[in-house]
Amino acid sequence: MSTDHRPIRLLLVRHAPVTGIAPGCCYGALDLAADPAATQRAAAAVAAQLAPGTPVWSSSRRRARLLGEALRALRPDLGPMRADARLDELDFGRWEGQPWAAIDRTEFDAWMADFAHTRVGGGESVAQLLARVAVAADAVAEEVRAQPRTGAEGLAPDAVWITHAGVIRALDWLCTRRWELPQAADWPRLALDFGAAVERSWMPRFQPKSGS
Repeated sequence: MSTDHRPIRLLLVRHAPVTGIAPGCCYGALDLAADPAATQRAAAAVAAQLAPGTPVWSSSRRRARLLGEALRALRPDLGPMRADARLDELDFGRWEGQPWAAIDRTEFDAWMADFAHTRVGGGESVAQLLARVAVAADAVAEEVRAQPRTGAEGLAPDAVWITHAGVIRALDWLCTRRWELPQAADWPRLALDFGAAVERSWMPRFQPKSGS
């Protein structure tokens, strides 16, 4: 087991704007493509921030994988790209593909009243999203810490996640509130632009015992 107890630095990248769906519609689990030109621009911006060998994780959704593939094409010296469903956007169930304005107000209000536990549109709950994002972050941290430090990393991120707005908000919540479940009013409001990136520091929830 690694004796490296430092936080890891995660670069969180939101996919480029999607195609194939009208503006104002709900999508999470829908496997949409992303705008090719915007994907290339985002890949170029991220590529400039990374040290050789940096591991890349992507959501399993096509809009995220396309950005990961574009990044690896620009930077073949990075670590392999791995698709991980734990980085997928929240599954909105029967709301998927519907205009937000057409979603039943009673259902929406019920979600707001029990924000963490309601299975949104019969799909996934925010509590389930938080649980899988936390497990994914811990797994990445364990893998990063197991790798030898060369000194060439400098201030570059330890790993990259190419993911979605909901996952980024979930990690923001976990970084600050950890064990609490959110109310709707407390959910992070960070509105990261499509194709943009933000860095977060993640300390695994379960540290190895001293001497182990």
